[in-house]
Amino acid sequence: MAAAALLSFSAAAHAQTLDDLIPDSAVENPDAWAEQGADQTVESSDATAPDPDTPIAQPPGFDLPWPDDIAIEDFEPLEPEEDIEFADLDLGQANVSFEEAETERVADNLLLGFPQTDPPFSDRGDFVERFEALSTIEELEDSEANLAQLAARAREDEELLGDLLRVYGYYDGQVIRSIGNLQVGDEAAAQTPTVRFDILPGDRYKIGAVDLGSLLSAPDGAELRDAFEIYPGDYLQSDTIVQEQFDLDRALGETGYPFAAIDAPELLIDHERVEGDLTLNVTPNGKYVFGGVVSSQPDFLSGKHLAKIARFEPGDTYQRSLSLDLRRAITATGLVSSVSVTPREVTPPTGGEPGVVAMDVELQQAKLRTIAGAIGYGSEEGIRIQASWEHRNLFPPEGSLRVRGIAGTQEQLAGVTFRKNNFGGRDRVLTLDAYANTIDSPAFDARTIALTGVFERKSTLLFQKNFSWSAGLELIATQERPPVVDGIQEPRQTYFVAALPGTVLLDETDDLLDPTRGFRLGGRLSPEASTTNGVESFYVSSQVDGSYYQSLGDRLVLAGRATFGSIPGADLLQIAPSRRFYAGGGGSVRGYGYRKIGPENDLGEPTGGRSLVELALEARIRTGFLDGAVSVVPFVDAGSVGPNPTPDFDEIKIGAGLGVRYHTGFGPIRLDVGVPLTPDEDDAPVAVYVSLGQAF
Repeated sequence: MAAAALLSFSAAAHAQTLDDLIPDSAVENPDAWAEQGADQTVESSDATAPDPDTPIAQPPGFDLPWPDDIAIEDFEPLEPEEDIEFADLDLGQANVSFEEAETERVADNLLLGFPQTDPPFSDRGDFVERFEALSTIEELEDSEANLAQLAARAREDEELLGDLLRVYGYYDGQVIRSIGNLQVGDEAAAQTPTVRFDILPGDRYKIGAVDLGSLLSAPDGAELRDAFEIYPGDYLQSDTIVQEQFDLDRALGETGYPFAAIDAPELLIDHERVEGDLTLNVTPNGKYVFGGVVSSQPDFLSGKHLAKIARFEPGDTYQRSLSLDLRRAITATGLVSSVSVTPREVTPPTGGEPGVVAMDVELQQAKLRTIAGAIGYGSEEGIRIQASWEHRNLFPPEGSLRVRGIAGTQEQLAGVTFRKNNFGGRDRVLTLDAYANTIDSPAFDARTIALTGVFERKSTLLFQKNFSWSAGLELIATQERPPVVDGIQEPRQTYFVAALPGTVLLDETDDLLDPTRGFRLGGRLSPEASTTNGVESFYVSSQVDGSYYQSLGDRLVLAGRATFGSIPGADLLQIAPSRRFYAGGGGSVRGYGYRKIGPENDLGEPTGGRSLVELALEARIRTGFLDGAVSVVPFVDAGSVGPNPTPDFDEIKIGAGLGVRYHTGFGPIRLDVGVPLTPDEDDAPVAVYVSLGQAF
């Protein structure tokens, strides 16, 4: 009503025209009218203005009663209600406390702060570890960490943190960056400035809907769905999606779906629901079983031979791992430079029955002839030069012929070897060997002609096996005698030996050439018949070897070995010296000469024995030299050889020393320097050994 009254008053004021307000005198003589000044008052036609000190009894045009004239009825005051409870106001925001923020120091110049207290930051430890590995500031050396470089790298790390937050499902996260330095004049003013990132992850998003295309239409749809372990309500994490996609792809490949297709995952983020809907379009494309194996070069490696080395039979459910295994097995033959194995549909799935795929093998021949050589040296064993020529597929499939020779200080050899790989089954090898050699060692001199045959299942660098074995036949004619001492030469004694050696090996280590954990346990048993000077003898040569490896951190491996051997059944003189036990050398007791440990005759010559005990312990310590490729290996060895089948430990030889290993892609190169701790008069003060692979 007051507004209405004001509007009425204003309208009355505007009722006068411009002519009413300007007097005639001003029009007739403007200058004279202006000189009159402001003291003159224009008389209004209205009534006399009211006295400002006198109350207005009734304002003109205002007919509402004043508040004093309005009667207000009495009312009862409201009493407070005791049962009222005030609800907590949840604005959907995280609780943040910068003053009490937890911090993680990534580097001297880099600090992460975590002021968000609720909801907590899940997987924070893994988040920090990943950021530390990728941070550009963390890589900046202290001497280079000036303020300009820190600022540039801080922007990169800020983007990195944002990306990592989204990887872990924090799509509303914030990163607050600050760069600080000590003030000039402080005691530590020269210290490196520090970059701090305060991370506010916000709420962690969850999986909403999950769409896996036509996966459930497959015969094994339910089982395959279980392989993809992401469900609505799970926390959203990109790593998990990638890992589960891999698991699903592997399950399809191992369950009979060689042609399955999986599109790239798509994620639709809904900020209102704080969820992400996942779409992973899967097309199974039918279930199949194995058919035959088809070779692109049947005259070189036939499909029949390749099917023999495959680990599947026709009719078995298709498994991608078995297809890859066949490819590796063909590569392991050494006969091909490249190989591919591709499934090809022969019969499509019909009526709920799986289809059939043939495995097409595309081969490219490698060079089949090889010339190889090796040089070794031991201070007690002398020089050893070995050379060979080999044709690896002279007798297809996989029948090789090898001619070899050895020229060394203590041994000379010429031999020819026929070898048939994958003979009668996967990784089974038949070897026939004929050779003639001479040995001039500290223990004996021997001139030997031998014919041997071995059928074995063995480990290879590509396929290390938990269990391997061998069985063989040896026919040996040898003339042997003790070594020449002080110019005295004894006559040679002829031995004819027939043996049936067999071996077994249980291998639970993690590497064939350089194990870091696990154990090996092997045994050798060889019944033998020997004839010398018209006397026939029968005996059994047996030996047990065990080794154990334990990793202690990333840089230290402790390794131990024990060997026990025994030859019961014949006197020592009825056994050819080359068939007896000896100890000493790089693969036995380091610090002593090759085969120089054992019983001696009156001239001080090692005679060998019928029992053997060897113990070894070493620590393999990785260093930082050459990017960690160099190790140092302190070691202690001990050994004893006795004349009886049961060890008597009358004389134990102990050696110790230090070795160096240079680790390559095909195994470590070994250099050991050993010292005899219980030497005889003719033992050298130091022995040096060089070879490929660990000592055991």
